[in-house]
Amino acid sequence: MSSTRPVQVIAVTGGKGGVGKSNVSVNLSIALAQLRRRVVLLDADLGLANIDVLLGIKAERTLADVLNGSCSIKDVLVPGPAGIKVVPASSGVQQMSTLGPQEHAGLINAFSELGDQLDVLIVDTAAGISDTVVSFVRASNEVIIVVCDEPSSITDAYALIKLLNTEYDMFRFRVVANMTRTAQEGQSLFNKLNMVCERFLDVSLQYVGQVPFDESVRKSVQKQKAFIEHAPNSKAAQAIRKIALQVDSWPLPTSARGHLEFFVERLLQTADAGI
Repeated sequence: MSSTRPVQVIAVTGGKGGVGKSNVSVNLSIALAQLRRRVVLLDADLGLANIDVLLGIKAERTLADVLNGSCSIKDVLVPGPAGIKVVPASSGVQQMSTLGPQEHAGLINAFSELGDQLDVLIVDTAAGISDTVVSFVRASNEVIIVVCDEPSSITDAYALIKLLNTEYDMFRFRVVANMTRTAQEGQSLFNKLNMVCERFLDVSLQYVGQVPFDESVRKSVQKQKAFIEHAPNSKAAQAIRKIALQVDSWPLPTSARGHLEFFVERLLQTADAGI
């Protein structure tokens, strides 16, 4: 397959910590893999990496090893459930703004090696609105904002959307409500966020769906397994599969943005600019 085939790059973010963003990233990745998509999950929480913990996988190498030339990106990939591949987080990438031209080229080449081997790259960002988070989000084709029923979740999600809209001209965002008690609660959370965004910003928000609060999610985390595999018939698993069907129907990028190299180039450009 040609490496020019577009890759869907999706950032999963939320502004606030504790909204279950990494759980959404992990289970969405597996649900897309179950739809026969080739999925790579990038742990972009460079300070508090937790994808490996959620999945009980041990990372021998990270992106830092790719940057220092000791291995290729393929050596870093860790196999996960349903055939997904995980790129473990690396503190080495925190110094993205200080990378030299050779390291830039190395990172771009490393990711372009993967370009013809995946359909979807899910980027699990850190919490907050740090420069690193903004870099990863700006470099992605699609942005999923995860919210939950806490006032600070809505205000932090709004702060992130406002920053991306007013400073970087991003205007399209998808929203997933997590840990909801009812379907109505999910829609209500979206409506709250949408109302304040429509009032003050020029953005387009789309509600993707909700993942209900489910005791099996907590049990799965304790067992270091994804809930979609550990409890496939749970309400949370059914909900994430519905969301995956929607995500799978999103249009693929049609321009240079569709190339995986473009994702990395853009990521490095935003880091160089100091955001």
